[in-house]
Amino acid sequence: MKALSSASVRRIARPVSRLASLLGIAAVVTALGTVLATARIPYPEQALVMVVPAPRGGGTDIFARKLAELAEEDFGQRIIIDNRPREGGLVGVRHMTVSSPDGYTVAFVWNSPLTVAPLFAQADFTPEDYRSVMSIGYSSYVMCVRPDFPASDAKGLLAALAAAPDKYSYGNDGETGTMRLAAERIFAAADISVRGVAFAGATETARNFIAGNVDIYSGSIAAILPHVKEGKAKCLLLTSAADNETLPEASGLEALGLAELETVLWWGMIAPAETPDEAITRLEQAFLDAAASPEFVATMAEKGAVWRPRGASETAEMITSEIAAFQGLVLSD
Repeated sequence: MKALSSASVRRIARPVSRLASLLGIAAVVTALGTVLATARIPYPEQALVMVVPAPRGGGTDIFARKLAELAEEDFGQRIIIDNRPREGGLVGVRHMTVSSPDGYTVAFVWNSPLTVAPLFAQADFTPEDYRSVMSIGYSSYVMCVRPDFPASDAKGLLAALAAAPDKYSYGNDGETGTMRLAAERIFAAADISVRGVAFAGATETARNFIAGNVDIYSGSIAAILPHVKEGKAKCLLLTSAADNETLPEASGLEALGLAELETVLWWGMIAPAETPDEAITRLEQAFLDAAASPEFVATMAEKGAVWRPRGASETAEMITSEIAAFQGLVLSD
């Protein structure tokens, strides 16, 4: 075998040396890229938008604004409330699901647009289009009448309605609303026929009830509570199994032997489906911390709601199980 000359060795060594240098540079670049990728970019760097698919002034809006107020300090950024109250909440949720999944848009919702309305109307979104972030708790719906209504308790209310088929009207959250479903379940069990009138939410229902446009208010406790305190309404029937100390005159369904018909209102937060895990984790913790503050707990109590915060996974499970339960009711009807 012919021996290589020193010049030949130098010619071979140069490319090898260059290759080693290039490999070394590549290794440095790769390492630098890894460091940059793992270095967390501050989040959030701009204002967040919280879509609220309900009118201003109702329970959902009140809780959303209080959460936003309390979480702004944690985030160091403003949280802008974007009320989109049409189609029983479907418009707001639909808008959120097609927003950029960058962690800067969330929706604070009640359960109806997620678990009931899509069973009756074209929602244009599915549970695969959003991710759960957290939830804060629940409340009963309530049925209230004016002070001069000829009944003073839940049994008397049902008896009066049964004795006069189609005489009375009740305001509700629409054909796709959870309150309407809750009311119709109770009316069917008691063989009652009442005329339903749909409104854009509990606040509008309360306004029309006070104005005398409907005989019965059916909606969240929060929206009617100020009118109860002013003596303009007496609330007699809850859609929860248990009573609620905020409304001592009202009876839960257990007292009427109808506990199995319980339907409650709960509130939670969702984000677009492709929102990164890191953003979901940050949102979940910040809003759970806000919900755990004494100020927020007091706000829920003042509105007759039960404080029961849940994280992202628990909230997702709750949505899945409720969709299945309501789907069964619709099919059985």
